[in-house]
Amino acid sequence: MSSETGRTQQTPAADRPSGPARPTAAPEGPVPTDPHAAEPLQYDDGYGQPVGVGPHPQPWPEGERYDPELLAQGDRRNVGDAYRYWTREAIVADLDLRRHDFHVAVENWGHDFNIGSVVRTANAFLAKEIHIVGRRRWNRRGAMVTDRYQHVRHHPDTADLTAWAAAEGLPIIGIDNLPGAVPLERTELPRRCVLLFGQEGPGLTEEAREHASMVCSIAQFGSTRSINAGAAAAIAMHAWVQRHADVPDPRSTL
Repeated sequence: MSSETGRTQQTPAADRPSGPARPTAAPEGPVPTDPHAAEPLQYDDGYGQPVGVGPHPQPWPEGERYDPELLAQGDRRNVGDAYRYWTREAIVADLDLRRHDFHVAVENWGHDFNIGSVVRTANAFLAKEIHIVGRRRWNRRGAMVTDRYQHVRHHPDTADLTAWAAAEGLPIIGIDNLPGAVPLERTELPRRCVLLFGQEGPGLTEEAREHASMVCSIAQFGSTRSINAGAAAAIAMHAWVQRHADVPDPRSTL
């Protein structure tokens, strides 16, 4: 999973070819992705006390879930302690055994920088899948690598998302403070559903509102007309968790 970056050796000037540099031809077809490529370190790397764990002391634990390279070099990934030294594939397989029944969909028409935050929260609350509606490319920096442990599906438009949700028997619940929206705090969210979020600023598009089974608003009490899209997504997902998730009692582990 992890690897060290070696130093680049420079060619002596006398051995360098003369004349203009020849352009490097781009590879044909899609560039393959190495599932064992080094993952970025924690987002707070270089600030304060280092996080993560160092090399695992001998003897190493046995099992296919463990990555020998991580055991040898340490694990600095953005994962919980229970998943330290596990391969990415093993983590995803374990999460798949207990993912929740809600999906998260977010519109991406203008490359919203909040999408990464939404994805990170969807991972924290263990959403079944994440759906990107509109542009395929989205800002992954805010996701802090958590998208690698989620199933991310792309829809070119809202109609495609709606058709997929209908085939799966999933109602689409829009989240936005719009006229006619029902208060999220007084709404019974269905166990199986798609929570659909708009972009920062414009919110849900008109097409998204038309395809949603209902639109829920989040109660606000201050002077601002809206809250951050990432924060709204977190509130809505937590509302689902409060109603449907099996939240462990910390006292049972004492």
